[in-house]
Amino acid sequence: MIDFQATDSRPALIGMSYDDLLALCAQGGVKSSHADTLRAHIFRYGNQDVQAIPELPQDFYRFLNEHTTRMHPALSASQQAEDGTFKLLLRMNDGKEIETVLIPSKGRLTQCISTQIGCAVGCTFCLTATGGLTRNLSTAEMVGQIFAAQEYTGQKPRNLVLMGMGEPMHNYDAVCRFVRIASDPKGMALAPKRITISTAGHVPGIKRMIEDDLPCNLALSLNASEDATRNRIMPINRRWPIAEVLEWMQRFATAGKKRVLIEYVLLADVNDSDADAHRLNLLLRDLPCTINLLPFNDFPGSAFKRPSAQRVLSFRDILGRASQVVVVRQSRGRDISAACGQLRTEIRQKRMAATAA
Repeated sequence: MIDFQATDSRPALIGMSYDDLLALCAQGGVKSSHADTLRAHIFRYGNQDVQAIPELPQDFYRFLNEHTTRMHPALSASQQAEDGTFKLLLRMNDGKEIETVLIPSKGRLTQCISTQIGCAVGCTFCLTATGGLTRNLSTAEMVGQIFAAQEYTGQKPRNLVLMGMGEPMHNYDAVCRFVRIASDPKGMALAPKRITISTAGHVPGIKRMIEDDLPCNLALSLNASEDATRNRIMPINRRWPIAEVLEWMQRFATAGKKRVLIEYVLLADVNDSDADAHRLNLLLRDLPCTINLLPFNDFPGSAFKRPSAQRVLSFRDILGRASQVVVVRQSRGRDISAACGQLRTEIRQKRMAATAA
């Protein structure tokens, strides 16, 4: 439960669950029905200006201003690709920056949400991992990404994918609160089937999702068909190898009668052979899943390369012949700083160069 004492670390309204809003009203000495008013204005209409909510008692306005704060991530930089993809670099209240990506498609908008500043998992093909982990994001900072995107585009995202900077399971409590706020039918009202958490294979986090019956989908960033390769490119596999992770993915699918996603980044001459495709078929034959193939989105200094279009199609066809549901996800925004963490890295390098000049 949130502490509503008036301190320099006042909680942000957009990070509060409905229970928190009820507690806020109780402490402020007003009717519980005002929690419904706050929830609607904050999450349905994206309005953090409590003074603009006419239904609240005057004394409660003063209480809210004293005991809560607003979260407005500032826009540090933005890029738009030829295909319509937006990438935003957002600055949090402490000056730290994160990226969020907006992907338009057929009248709907998908937003990729960051859950940490940096990442500690250490996947060798990921630019974000090269900078290590700075800190977790709060629930309010995750919700703030949505509000910043709405302000920038004038459009509410229909799909949320927690696949940006960070490993969501390393920040589980804040992520859990975020998912429940986003899926609250009387708040942001996103359908649970349109919210997806992606993990590199953090088994304790998957267990907690099952126990908590978290209302969202689950995606596994698998990226290899055998442990030796996955150990090399994803160190987390040394703790939770492929067989164990897939067992828990199966349990997640069974427990909630949900279909899960398998993300497979294709790295040229690393995990994209015919043999890899055949092994992947065997690994996933009993798992009700959709396989998303993602040709590697290369970035300067990377040791990995993007496979040829023909290699990608050959890999896909082998999976398809085994009746797998497989989709090749073409990289969006390749003409901008599209790799996760690249815009943040480029802006930081430009600032350092300007300082040194």
